[in-house]
Amino acid sequence: MERVSIHDTETTEVAEGVELALLAGTDSMTVQHFEIEPGARVDKHSHPNEQTGMIYEGELVFLSEGEEVVCGPGDSYGIPGDEPHAAENRGEETVRGFDIFDPPRENPSWQE
Repeated sequence: MERVSIHDTETTEVAEGVELALLAGTDSMTVQHFEIEPGARVDKHSHPNEQTGMIYEGELVFLSEGEEVVCGPGDSYGIPGDEPHAAENRGEETVRGFDIFDPPRENPSWQE
């Protein structure tokens, strides 16, 4: 069993105001923590991994396939693999949450 504390991980700023940290992982999935400052955005991108997650602070607007989906504290979401998507923090507080990826993101490009 692997135990990883969010307090012991290194974060990477992948865009202005967007920080990611890779947490625990197995052969089938990985967990990532994110913090997105007010006004920050994750530009449109895609990846082969299925992505599910949950917001526990703030409100994040996902842009996918021409629609906007707003997720707030306690909301979870699912994004199929290879689906282009973006996200924006249009609120006034930092958004914090977790993503789970399948298959695992062992060496995501943002770690390079």
